[in-house]
Amino acid sequence: MLKTLTVAARDRNRLAEIMRVASRFGLGVLLSRLGLSSTDAGDERDGDGLSLQRRTRLALEELGPTFVKLGQILATRADLLPPQWIAELETLHGQAPVLNFEDLRPFVEQALGQPPEDAFASFDYKAFAAASMAQVHRATLHDGREVVLKIQRPGIRPRMEADLRLIAQLATIVEAASAEARRFAPSAMLRQLAAAVLEELDFTNEGRNADSLRADFAEDSRVVVPAIHWQWSSVTLLVMDYVAGVSPRSAADLRAAGIDPAAIAAVGADIVLDMVMINGRFHADPHPGNLLCLPGNRIALLDLGMIGHVSPRRRQEFLSFLQSLASSDPGQLADVLLSWSGAASREPLRVAAERLVARHGGGRLVLSAVVVDFLALMREEGLTMPPDLLLIFKALVTIDGVLTAIEPNFDLSAAMRSASRRIIAARLSPDHWAPILQAFSWELMKLGDDAPRLLRAAVRRLEAETPMPITAANLVSASRWIAAALVIGAAMLAVALVVR
Repeated sequence: MLKTLTVAARDRNRLAEIMRVASRFGLGVLLSRLGLSSTDAGDERDGDGLSLQRRTRLALEELGPTFVKLGQILATRADLLPPQWIAELETLHGQAPVLNFEDLRPFVEQALGQPPEDAFASFDYKAFAAASMAQVHRATLHDGREVVLKIQRPGIRPRMEADLRLIAQLATIVEAASAEARRFAPSAMLRQLAAAVLEELDFTNEGRNADSLRADFAEDSRVVVPAIHWQWSSVTLLVMDYVAGVSPRSAADLRAAGIDPAAIAAVGADIVLDMVMINGRFHADPHPGNLLCLPGNRIALLDLGMIGHVSPRRRQEFLSFLQSLASSDPGQLADVLLSWSGAASREPLRVAAERLVARHGGGRLVLSAVVVDFLALMREEGLTMPPDLLLIFKALVTIDGVLTAIEPNFDLSAAMRSASRRIIAARLSPDHWAPILQAFSWELMKLGDDAPRLLRAAVRRLEAETPMPITAANLVSASRWIAAALVIGAAMLAVALVVR
């Protein structure tokens, strides 16, 4: 099947490389399942005793950042993949060899417009960190502030764009050849992958994400988001404040740094729940490598290239999901599942809801266990979930695992109950209602602007359809209603502006 690919000359070498890697890791079985090979060469385990899941993960890592990103997207699809695949794909990382700074210097000087020695008071030529897409170096500004430079690896963009072109063709073949693979909606997943890749290739997106999250938590001193230095930042270079802290991997390490693990767990839960349920914008991958704990029981949010967004409707649905479990209401839960899955019949969802309520309803809500059972039930019923919803679940389960590791008695369900009060307060605040009132007022104003035209059209319609004449009294009555609408619209607009 792969021989039918129409590959541009510039992409042929990359395709050959992809096939060599797949062959070396013995992925013939997987390619056959996807309809990409007519042979079943290879066994479920290779000569080293590695499972198919492990070999797939290793192959994705070797193929580079585009395929790592594809694997990370697949890791969110527990509604499609069994647990052993999800567990393996969740360990994907984009490690890469460290480049000598002199290989990066021309690109850094082009981005800065000058040598780094002139732009900064000091610059560390030794890499502070390295990943498949970028390398990080530390520096000091002339005012004494410490910063880090995230430098995009040279040549990474054309390589990733070639990968996207090849994967697009593979997705078309897979959809046509494999009924099993069609459940994954490969073309839709490719669009998600392309959007994620192109967004992360532009480092200014990460900078804007940081600015947005910092604004969201401007009133919460417990949250630290590194400031972006835009005068030095561009598409391929991001300069931000350096933050020193302790990764939330070990309670003992936190205590040694004078940080209370229980307090950090409470802060971490508040931050994630506020992002998802109130702000509607959240860190989509809050694993220990992207979080730092600071003195004073504060948390810094790092690596903000991937941000999830939650619509007001989705927030309400998620609240209903949690409330239906807390109140042991399978009917309400089935309604939520129906809206999420788009299933043709409510009956299988009612059965699934009853099973979920029987297992998790009424008591302490262990979110990770709920999500595992929930997605397993959806998988059994052949139903798929919206990607944005799965990203929310993944973020919440990830932070639940992080916080439980440093504070075994941590209870996310208690944190959710506490968050419900903040959600209610946020919805009652003037900041919540001001834009709603303003939008409503503008709609009334537009109605007022259209009123003369609508009135003339109504008069002509009535004259054409009824032998009864239009009386002056009727016109006066209609004009009073229109005038009242204009007055109400103006009043609503005034109220909205005052509240604002």
